[in-house]
Amino acid sequence: MLFPTFLRSCVSRSKRCTSLSSSSIMRYASKVTTLSLSHRKRKGNKITMVTAYDFPSAVHVARAGIDIVLVGDSVAMVELGHDTTQPVTLDQMLHHCDSVKRGLNFAGSPTPLLVGDMPFGTYEYDDTDVALRNAYRFVKEAGCDAVKVEGGSVARAKTVKKLVEGGIAVMGHVGLTPQAISVLAGFRAQGRTAQRAREVLDDALRLQDAGAFACVIECVPSNVAAAITDTLEIPVIGIGAGGETSGQVLVYHDMLGMLSHPHHEQFVPSFCKKYAFVGHAIQDGLQQFKSEVENGSFPGVTYSPYVMGEDEKKMFAELLSADEKERQRKHDAAAKKLVQADEYEQLKLYGSQSASPNEDGEK
Repeated sequence: MLFPTFLRSCVSRSKRCTSLSSSSIMRYASKVTTLSLSHRKRKGNKITMVTAYDFPSAVHVARAGIDIVLVGDSVAMVELGHDTTQPVTLDQMLHHCDSVKRGLNFAGSPTPLLVGDMPFGTYEYDDTDVALRNAYRFVKEAGCDAVKVEGGSVARAKTVKKLVEGGIAVMGHVGLTPQAISVLAGFRAQGRTAQRAREVLDDALRLQDAGAFACVIECVPSNVAAAITDTLEIPVIGIGAGGETSGQVLVYHDMLGMLSHPHHEQFVPSFCKKYAFVGHAIQDGLQQFKSEVENGSFPGVTYSPYVMGEDEKKMFAELLSADEKERQRKHDAAAKKLVQADEYEQLKLYGSQSASPNEDGEK
């Protein structure tokens, strides 16, 4: 614990360490670290991890006291609309990580551990220097405390070892590895045979031996996850892996029902419990806004707070009357162009389709 000792010496020599404010010292003192997570596992205290992808979600997660915030490559699906996690780029991940970092700082202490997901195609190379360069960007440009990589093969363990030796804290990920969807032929549960379960365990052991500080295990039977958790010294964070792991992780949008709607529920993984139905509230709010704008009740006097003095109103009316005829001429000319454009659209002169009926049923 050299760094906390250094902080204490800086406090006693404040004139020489003016760059360290009391708030930054307190934030560090209350920050979740890789060592504190290991301590939690040894004590049998469960660990919580939730994804966040932007400033507001990071603020909410931090203020809830969640231990780890993962900026997952699942952003590709829940934020960017892709079918898989594969399309998201390194620059996109850094953009989201940077936004989340600002959210965590804004929320104040205690500060969760911030983990950035290294996206598909940024760390799988035989040349592990490529992975190290990309991992450094997560730390230096986006302020991440650690990175996460998927897979536990011998080659992946070599990459993890390279990153750890380079000063990067690494979280592993075994079981279902969504970035490998092309190889796995879809999002399928893993470890459901004895042989495959043993392979998942070996993957996790390799990651631990390579220096990973924790490991996510996804979509495996609970007895397999329990065996892996008992075998490893590092924390094992489960998702769809039963309740015997060191902790649990869920996707922010899934657990809060962000895409829920009273008439058409969006797909949510079967292992995900919904703790809220935010999507319902969002739909209600948007529909109420639409209705109030259309019927004229919004904004009304209540939400129109800016007023002009009576003298200024009089002067403004005089300014308007000075060029009233010219403004009316321009108004009429513009209206004529818009009417003509509207007629072209109704008659479909620029396409092969026949004219569609208007609101009165006429063509």
